[in-house]
Parts: sequence; structure tokens; C-alpha cells
Amino acid sequence: MAVTVQLRSGAQVRRAAVAAFLFARILLIIVYFYFMFSQLFNWRIGLAIAAIAIVLASLYLSDFLAKKIALEERRKIEQWVEAVKEVGSNMAQTNLTGRILTENSKDIPIIVVTEKDSILDHQNLDSAAIARNPSYLSNKLREFKSINKPIIWKNPFNNKQNNFVYYGQSKLLKQIRYFPLLQLLVVSLFIAVIIYAMQTRNKSTQNQVWAGMAKETAHQLGTPLSSLQGWVEMLKDAPGNEKIATEMSKDVERLKLVSDRFGKIGSTPHLEEENLVKQVENMIAYIKRRAPGKVSFSLNVHQQEQIPAMINAPLFDWVIENLLKNALDAMDGQGKIDIEIKNEISQVIIDVKDSGKGISKANVAKVFKPGFSTKKRGWGLGLSLSKRIIEQYHKGELYVKHSEPGKGTTFRIVLKK
Repeated sequence: MAVTVQLRSGAQVRRAAVAAFLFARILLIIVYFYFMFSQLFNWRIGLAIAAIAIVLASLYLSDFLAKKIALEERRKIEQWVEAVKEVGSNMAQTNLTGRILTENSKDIPIIVVTEKDSILDHQNLDSAAIARNPSYLSNKLREFKSINKPIIWKNPFNNKQNNFVYYGQSKLLKQIRYFPLLQLLVVSLFIAVIIYAMQTRNKSTQNQVWAGMAKETAHQLGTPLSSLQGWVEMLKDAPGNEKIATEMSKDVERLKLVSDRFGKIGSTPHLEEENLVKQVENMIAYIKRRAPGKVSFSLNVHQQEQIPAMINAPLFDWVIENLLKNALDAMDGQGKIDIEIKNEISQVIIDVKDSGKGISKANVAKVFKPGFSTKKRGWGLGLSLSKRIIEQYHKGELYVKHSEPGKGTTFRIVLKK
């Protein structure tokens, strides 16, 4: 029986070159449209379009090549069967037949079975796995049956019986089929890195804007504050204005403190060892004078008058003030605010608990985001700034320890010693 050999022709080489050229053109078009879309629309849309286009092009090309390779491998197995028939029918083995027997089955796993699936022969399978696992061959046979249709091999000794040749996929074909998944993973990682870099850059820019606004506010407050101090001193010298001058002096000092706080935003603050009990007591006294009479305050320091910690006093006071004001806003003019300071071995814990409205689960993750607020007035920056002051400047933690709608909220500050 004549044996034909599938050789690589010039036409196949040209088709492969054309496919590679088309793939390169597709990539260039993708890059062009990516930059165009990133300018006209959101850059994320451009990235998504580029990723989808790359994956689709890869899927098409890999499917095209996989079909070509699968067809070529089937032809190789058919040629191998014909060559085995020639040798089995006692015909002289030519050089061509020997080449086919050697080369066509070199990379493709093969199992030859009878009509009743009795295994007659196998090639290119793991011999160690066969010796170790008795069911290895039967498992591989089921796998091959699910992949490719068998090649029928007429039994030369009994024309009424047929043998079947089942074969799997070569390593090259597997690599071609899995290539799009690998490329999809690479593209996904690439997009993730770009998005992370863009978000980091945007966050850095946003922080610079906030810091610049804070410093500019502090700078703008400086001139009128100096003027107000002068007017207060003049009032002190005028008889009968002593009480007014004293109250105005307190307000001026308060404005100076606010200006000092804004001026420290964006700069590395100097930390000093301070007594947290005294700092918290002062802020409670300040807020208490401005709170409704039906709101009670309590401070539990576990009988410790001195709890030292490294802080920047003006910024730390700002955090406590924001938490206490937030607690007051959560109550309708009445309730209880409990502050507890625990001095532990490696850290100091400050809990601020109120009996207010509480925070819903949906909003717990949003309370520290700039602009988030449930109040009708305000910019929603207090808690965001407080978290930044504690975590970035004091290297501590500020989070919602517990909150239940209708029962209240507990904020926790953790400062490392």
C-alpha cells in the first residue's frame, strides 16, 4: 500500500508568515486605539478595550494554529498506521517507512486497542507512571477518546475485527492551546499594575492638593490673626472692656491653634512625650462647655494619672476633638460619651464610645473617606483627617471598633509605644 508523507511546503510557510504579519498589525492597531481612547475617554476604558482586543486576537491565532497542528498530527498518525501495516504484512521496510515509524510518532502519545478496548500497544507514555499505577493506561485511553476520534486499523489476520488507534496531544499542541490563558494572565497583571500605579499617583496628587490647601489656609489666617491680637491688646488697655478682651483673647488663641494645625498638614510633625490623660481631659473640658446640658461625659483611665505617649499635641488634640464632635453630632442633644484609656505593655488604646445613632454596615467602610458625611452641613473631612494624623504621622491606628444602628458607635485609637 502506498505511503504518503506530509512535508512542509512553501505555501504553509507563507501562511504562517501572513498570520504573524496580521497579528503584528492587530497589535499596532490596538496600541493606536488604546492611546486614542485614553485621550478621548477614560483611560480605564482604553485599557479594557486593549486587553479584550489582545485576548481575542490571541484566541483567534492560537485556535488557527492549533487546528493546523491537530490536522497535521492526525495525518502523521494515519501515516504511522499505514507504515506499521506495511511492516506487519512482511513487506520490505524502506527508508521512507522507517522515517515515518520513527519521526511521526516521536512526540504524540498513542494507544492501540482492540474492539473490546484491550490494549495492544502504546507509545510515548510515562513508563514510570505505568509501572506505578495499574489504571494509568485505562485513564489515558479515556482521555484520548475524549480528545480525538480513533483511526481504524484493519486486523490483517481477521478481516471481521478492527483495531483502533487513539492518540493524545503533543507538547507543542498543548502549549498552543494554553497560550491564550497565559497571555490573558499576563495582560491582567499588566492592567492591574497600571491601575495600581495610576491610583497611587492620583492619591499622591490628591494628598498634595489637600496639604497645599491646608498650608494656604494657615498662611491666609496669619495676617488677620496678627491684626486681631493687636486689637485685643488695645481693648485690654481700655477701662471697662476687660471681660470682652478676655473672651476675645480665648477665641484668638483658638484661631491660632486651628491655623497651627492646618500648617502642620503635609509636613512631618515633631513628636514629643506627652501625658495622654491630661491631653484628653483638656479636650473633654473644651467640648463639654459647648455641648448640650443633657450630654454626659466620662473618662476612665484605670486609676492612672500619667499615661505617656509620643504624640504631636496640636494634631492629637484635633483628632480627639473630631471624635468628640462626631459623637455629639450622632446624638439628638442627649446621651452619653465614654472615653477609656488603657495603658498596655506595647501600646496605648483610646476608645471613644457614644450612645448615638450608630453607623450602618454599609457606611462603616465609608466613614473615613474624604467627603463622606451624613450631616446636612460640613465637608466630611474630620474623620478622614483624623485617620491620616494617627496612621501617617503617629504610625498608629484609627478604626471603628463597633457600631450598631440605634445603640451607638465606638472609635478606637491605637498608639504604639
